[in-house]
Amino acid sequence: MYSRRTSPRPLIIRLLASVSFCIFTVATFAQLGVAAEGVDPAIEKKLRLRLGAPQIGLEVQSVKASELPGLYKVSIVSGPTVYATESGDYFLVGDLYNVGLTGLVNLGELQRSNDRKDAIAAVPEKHVIVFPAEGETLSSITVFTDVSCFYCQKLHKEVPELNRRGVEVRYLAYPRQGIGSPGFRQLASAWCSDDRQATLTAFKNREELEENVCPGNPIAEQFALGQQLGVRGTPAIVTPGGEMIPGYKSADDLIAVLGLQ
Repeated sequence: MYSRRTSPRPLIIRLLASVSFCIFTVATFAQLGVAAEGVDPAIEKKLRLRLGAPQIGLEVQSVKASELPGLYKVSIVSGPTVYATESGDYFLVGDLYNVGLTGLVNLGELQRSNDRKDAIAAVPEKHVIVFPAEGETLSSITVFTDVSCFYCQKLHKEVPELNRRGVEVRYLAYPRQGIGSPGFRQLASAWCSDDRQATLTAFKNREELEENVCPGNPIAEQFALGQQLGVRGTPAIVTPGGEMIPGYKSADDLIAVLGLQ
């Protein structure tokens, strides 16, 4: 129930993605360090140089202090977040967990959810195709979508029911076959239309429409955003809290996920 996009990736990124998750078990919450607001510029420079060396070839996007003293969260461009030592001589791929009184807390996924929420909130409203809730808006979902994937089409048929039950559906574009593909042109045509809702619906209903790819359309930018946030196929549904749900869900299932039952 998920339409995937396949594309070549740098060897090092594929190797990183294949590494099994590492779980740090911490006896008590008090043993966790508090992440600093900033990182010493000298440490950040060292990590960028070390991981970006020709024999490694990782492009560092950002460096932040982690919750575990001695390790730094290093975001890799078009790759995962890794946990590196100050020297950059060692790093781990996977999620950091806290063992608290209420059980395990996946700090890595918590950070990804916050990042998704912030990134989606930064998208200009004029670049989103919105199907508003009927009456009071009780919740919303943001969906990275393509027009040609079967499960995107199936999810779109659930939109009227979601709207009826107070859920706003907000679409961002994710052409699975990449920039310049037929899906890209159809998505651009929907975003460039005077009636974006109707045009997007028509394409998802497999109607043949004349393409209208206008200059300045946001499809490539939204595709890049989806890749940055970990979208690997469509539909990819993001909740208000930033949780990503891959694949199709019925209106009833989404209502339950959103806590509206």
